Amino acid sequence: MQLFIHYLFKDPQFFFTVGIIVVLSVCCHEYMHAWTALKCGDPTAAERGHLTLSPFKQMGWISLLTFCFVGLAWGAVPVNPRRMRWRYGPAVVAVAGPVTNLLLSQFFLLICYAVCIWAEDNGFAIRMLFYGAVLNIVLGIFNLLPVPPLDGWSVLSSICPRLTERDSEWVRGATFLLIVLMIFSFNVLFDLAHFICETELYWITRLLAGVGVA
Repeated sequence: MQLFIHYLFKDPQFFFTVGIIVVLSVCCHEYMHAWTALKCGDPTAAERGHLTLSPFKQMGWISLLTFCFVGLAWGAVPVNPRRMRWRYGPAVVAVAGPVTNLLLSQFFLLICYAVCIWAEDNGFAIRMLFYGAVLNIVLGIFNLLPVPPLDGWSVLSSICPRLTERDSEWVRGATFLLIVLMIFSFNVLFDLAHFICETELYWITRLLAGVGVA
C-alpha cells in the first residue's frame, strides 16, 4: 500500500487536486457544526474562531500533515451542549456535518455532469469531480456511525442520554469497534458510494434529457 505522499512525486496534479477536495470537504463539515451550534444557542465554536473555512483552524497542522503523508484527515470544533437552547440541539449540531457532506456530494455530481456535457478534454476534471462526490458520501455515511467519537454517537447520546452513563469499559469497546470499522469498512463504503454516484448520474442524465437539457 502506497503512502499518499507518493503521489506528490508521481502525479502532482492528482495530489493537489485531491488535497483541495478533501480539505474543502472537511472544513465545510466542521464549519457547519460551528454555524449550527451558534444557531442553536452555543457560541463556543464561534468565539474560538471556527466560523471559517481555514484548514489551519478547522483541521490543524497535525491533521494536514497526516493527510499529506498517509491520506487521513480530520477536524474538530468545540461544542458546549449546556449552552444550547433545547434538548436536541447537540443532535442537530452533530448531524449538520454529515448532511453537509451529502449535499456537497450532490454539488460535485452536478458539476461533474455539466463538465461531461459542455467541456472538452475533460477526463481529469470528470474523474476528480466524481471522486469528490464519492468521498463526500463516504464522509457523510461514516460520520453517522453511532460510535464515539463520531457524529452519529453524538446524535444517539443526545437522543438517549443514558448511553453516556455507561462505564468507560463500554466506551473503550466502542472505540475499538471504530478502529476495526475504519480498517475493514472503507473499501465497502467507497464501493457503495461509487454505486450511488453512478446511479445518480444516470438518473440526472435521464431527467435532464427528458426536459431537453442534455
